[in-house]
Amino acid sequence: MRKLSMAFALGLGLAASAASAQTVGIATSNPGSLFHNIGTAVANAANNAGLNTTIQPATSPNQFIPFVNSGGIEFGVANLQEVSYAVTGEAWWNGNKNPNLRIAGMLMPLKEAIFVRADSDIKTLTDLKGKPMTDGYTAQNTILPQLSAFYATAGMTRDDVEKVSVASVVSGADAFIAGDTVGFIFAHGAGKVREADAAVGGLRALTVADSSDAALAAAREFWPTADFVTMKAGSSPGVLEDGVYIAFPQVVFTHAGVSDDVVYAMAKAMYEGKESMVATFKPFGAFDPKAMHGNPGAVEFHPGALKFFEEVGLK
Repeated sequence: MRKLSMAFALGLGLAASAASAQTVGIATSNPGSLFHNIGTAVANAANNAGLNTTIQPATSPNQFIPFVNSGGIEFGVANLQEVSYAVTGEAWWNGNKNPNLRIAGMLMPLKEAIFVRADSDIKTLTDLKGKPMTDGYTAQNTILPQLSAFYATAGMTRDDVEKVSVASVVSGADAFIAGDTVGFIFAHGAGKVREADAAVGGLRALTVADSSDAALAAAREFWPTADFVTMKAGSSPGVLEDGVYIAFPQVVFTHAGVSDDVVYAMAKAMYEGKESMVATFKPFGAFDPKAMHGNPGAVEFHPGALKFFEEVGLK
């Protein structure tokens, strides 16, 4: 575990120099996952801004959220709902709270779909009934309620499909590519989705079954931060026509003990680094730096981030 320097006490110029002299880490999910893509883009922007940054992949946020909470690494990328659950100890955290987590900045929403082969007879969520579908997600507990949220828009549950247990979204995509399942859940824009698209000759991203307020309420019973977004045909692999998908906020988070100056430097790098992040990972085109100080729910912002937000007028 690295020791975090807490000795920044000079003016802004010297503080920035001290921050850039440190090496900090960003915990991500495995290569091919959305959070690996995001973490890589954020790290590149931070490096361009002079903050020496590396990424450290793990199977899922289940593993690295507690590591950030303990101070084992300075930053992580995840969705806001799972960080909120980690702080409160709700859901799969089974009362085990991670009280040291803080938000460094809000990112663009994660847009998600259930993907099937484009040449299959599966056109809607209800067509999945009785068919082998990825489930379990033994190393990535966050996925099961997201699956349930999708199914809920069609009045379905996970029991309506033949469950094929996988460890993570990456292994779920591999099971699909191998022909073990008819579909898999993943974030739009992730590298693994592009890999699956090429491997099977094209994907179809299934839209929510119903985009009404009642359907959204049903989805939020399983995933409280869920929202519906419209994507245009051709905007991402598998989006064959205009359609509505589930989306929810993503964040860069940190530990309460990381120095204000390091978190300030990271927030500043993200705010000013959109062009760099888009060059690394195109979905950052949807990132709005002015929305970095959004509603964090049950999680507090780190004082270093708040200091930067105040300086640039983000309320």
